[in-house]
Amino acid sequence: MSTNKEIQYDASHIKVLEGLEAVRKRPGMYIGSTGKSGLNHLIFEVVDNSIDEAMAGYCTDVHVTIGPDNIVTVSDNGRGIPIDTHKEKNMPAVEVVMTTLHAGGKFEGEGYKVSGGLHGVGVSVVNALADWLTVTVHRDGKRYEQRYERGHAQGAGVLSDAPGQPTGTVIAFKPDVTIFDDIEFTREVIEHRLKELAFLNRGVTIVFTDSRDAEDTVTHTFHYEGGIVAYVESLTSGKERLFEPPIYMKRDRDDYEVEVSLQYIDNYYDETVVSFANNIRTKEGGTHLSGFRSALTRVINAFAKKYDLLKDKTKPLTGNDLREGLTAVISVKLRDPQFEGQTKTKLGNSEVKGIVDSLLDEALSDYIETQPKVGKAIVAKGLLAQQVREASRKAQELVRRKTSLESTTLPGKLADCSEKDPSLCELFLVEGDSAGGSAKQGRDRNYQAILPLRGKVLNVEKARLDKILANEEIRTLITAIGPEAISSLQNADSEDVLDAETVLAKLRYHKIVIMTDADVDGAHIRTLLLTFFFRYARPLVEAGCLYIAQPPLYLVKKGSVRRYCYSDNDLDACLDEIGRERISIQRYKGLGEMNPDQLWDTTLDPDSRTVLQVNLDDAETADHIFALLMGGEVEPRRAFIEQYGKTVRWIDV
Repeated sequence: MSTNKEIQYDASHIKVLEGLEAVRKRPGMYIGSTGKSGLNHLIFEVVDNSIDEAMAGYCTDVHVTIGPDNIVTVSDNGRGIPIDTHKEKNMPAVEVVMTTLHAGGKFEGEGYKVSGGLHGVGVSVVNALADWLTVTVHRDGKRYEQRYERGHAQGAGVLSDAPGQPTGTVIAFKPDVTIFDDIEFTREVIEHRLKELAFLNRGVTIVFTDSRDAEDTVTHTFHYEGGIVAYVESLTSGKERLFEPPIYMKRDRDDYEVEVSLQYIDNYYDETVVSFANNIRTKEGGTHLSGFRSALTRVINAFAKKYDLLKDKTKPLTGNDLREGLTAVISVKLRDPQFEGQTKTKLGNSEVKGIVDSLLDEALSDYIETQPKVGKAIVAKGLLAQQVREASRKAQELVRRKTSLESTTLPGKLADCSEKDPSLCELFLVEGDSAGGSAKQGRDRNYQAILPLRGKVLNVEKARLDKILANEEIRTLITAIGPEAISSLQNADSEDVLDAETVLAKLRYHKIVIMTDADVDGAHIRTLLLTFFFRYARPLVEAGCLYIAQPPLYLVKKGSVRRYCYSDNDLDACLDEIGRERISIQRYKGLGEMNPDQLWDTTLDPDSRTVLQVNLDDAETADHIFALLMGGEVEPRRAFIEQYGKTVRWIDV
């Protein structure tokens, strides 16, 4: 048996990455990716330093500007980064902070009592990944300026007198085009985070300016004296609130601060709880969320028992009963946060659960004792949820207990595929039998399944669970997809939510494509389906399994030339190319107008089709839009239509 020549491996092959070189070599380890999320994260790292100053009580104003060439400037009126000489490094402290990983004022607990984390890598990472960066500090009557290129100081910093100048720090930088795929910042993502920080830090003013387009400069000022109460009011805007104002509680213990605001929405069945630890969004919850949930369930049940509000004293309200229609913001601040995972999406401090539990037990008990009408309203909503859950027990068992809905054969209208590997399978949801017939004939039967849906799907935004599960089209959809993957229906009494990995393991198709007609009815059905998936199958969306087909709007014929156009711009470009004389233009209103071959070429063939993946970048905004457009409140929807109706084109032709 032959062997490869031995490869030399000795000390000479060991490379030590000095300073910020490690960041440039492996940027994803520090900012997650070199895509849009990592790029936007650069701004957040700098802003977080300013917010840490605000939490320490030294900063009230933060200005964030994105200028031409995607140059970012972040300024604050905090104390300013120290500019005196660091004894160990023998250089100004600001230069240490800018050029050294794990250097900052957040480790010993003296510079900052509370901060967004203890990694100390934030601004130095930004410096490493910037083409250039400048820092200007006003402190102790002095002005300090220094420039860096790709993490390296360009000479010594310039120190000058600046008597009477307000203190603060200004950092400007331009991302390195050799590091990032694209250096175009995403305005909406940045605005959302800055607005979030303004809610969480009562009284702080954050001004955001996007001046990349000189003719369309956008400036927004975020300042909320109401703090997280204003946040809850924003989240519940346009919905029928159960009481006014939202409940607000704040308690401190040792080095822990717990702040909670909550509201209930009448005739609303979803739960929206947003949690933070030291201003960091904990999307996966954690110990502070567990403490909140347990305190809420225990306190409301104790109140209901005290006032004899439970009809069946043997059946207390469950956590799910009491979280139906709940909107809450939870913010904890602590000296030493421990996050599970590098992305800081789940708080792991074990002691926090007990602290949040006990503090909220005390605060919420005090509140509802002084506001018994609010307590009784919450109990009444919980009892109604309990009654509906009991009334829909049989329907839920079809999904949750793996009875008839799971064991039954697949829906008769489903044209299934022969492939058994879900990761290779596609399910197309089509509108009506006509489109279904063309799709069934035009598909690849090996891996493409077709499910025709009859009429308008139920608007789940306005329906309770028993009505949803009684709807034939919804049940057909659930059966085809895989009942176990629909977490909100399957686990109605469970505290757990299925994650993306678990959902993928339970799905029958890893690609679900909504394929409706390009008219008003088709758009309406598509929206109804999106509402269902958002409300009751959100992990499926988060796993990237939901798509929207893009069938062509036009077929242009000129002699032997045949061109499909997917938009009005495509049509104009096509006509400019082939000419506008002696042409025939057919506009497709429905998929049923296409023969099977055309449908395959344009919409089904993976090599030539266009499909849009449905992503959930901002769940709060999505929740607001669905509630606004699909909910029961008419006036907010009318205002929306009046505001945007004039800009709508091609409603139906």
